[in-house]
Amino acid sequence: MVNNQWSITDAPQSSERVSQPIIIRIFAHFFSYIFHPLFIPLYAVAFLVFVHPSYFSGFSPYEKYKILFTTILNSVFFPAFSVLLMKGLGFIKSIFLKTQQDRIGPYLSSIIFFFWTAWVFFKFEPRLALILPSFMTGVFITTVVALLSNIYFKISMHALGMGGLLGLFLIIFSHNTMLMTWPLAIALLITGLVCTSRLIVSDHSPKEIYVGLFFGLLCQLAAAIFIL
Repeated sequence: MVNNQWSITDAPQSSERVSQPIIIRIFAHFFSYIFHPLFIPLYAVAFLVFVHPSYFSGFSPYEKYKILFTTILNSVFFPAFSVLLMKGLGFIKSIFLKTQQDRIGPYLSSIIFFFWTAWVFFKFEPRLALILPSFMTGVFITTVVALLSNIYFKISMHALGMGGLLGLFLIIFSHNTMLMTWPLAIALLITGLVCTSRLIVSDHSPKEIYVGLFFGLLCQLAAAIFIL
């Protein structure tokens, strides 16, 4: 008897996938670059500081930009510079981190930078709404989980990032449903587009995408439970 059961691990890998039209691949690359996991903390903090009407309403423009600059420096610039430095020193083969071995060093350096960012927001900025250090703590935990999971398989960093962003929006939504209906809907749409894009243009399996999305979301919820 022929076994017709199909599991997620049976999904075709990149070499076996049906080739997509060039326009689809262009858009997939576009979403992959725009929503690179290093940019997710920046987008989240920018939303909290400049878009959400209540969390930072009493802060001056200078204070808001100071928070944003701290995020850019510690969560974008230093992790990206670390990857470039490791590539220049020959510690990794590609800045695109296509192998599990290449990801170890960048994960370790990012853990340090994300922890420091969360600590700065939590310890040295007492006026900040707790949602901000909670989010950065979730990012730190997510990166630790990514490093540990890297021992067994190459989890999708894009899915981790989008899961974290979705988790943040769900947390805010649970406190103020009316203000977050459209932002949450847009976040869900973008999450779907990014995860689909990674299936098209990367060598990730559906399992690696789904697990990344799950852990990104879970880590944010865990951080919120302990901090908020």
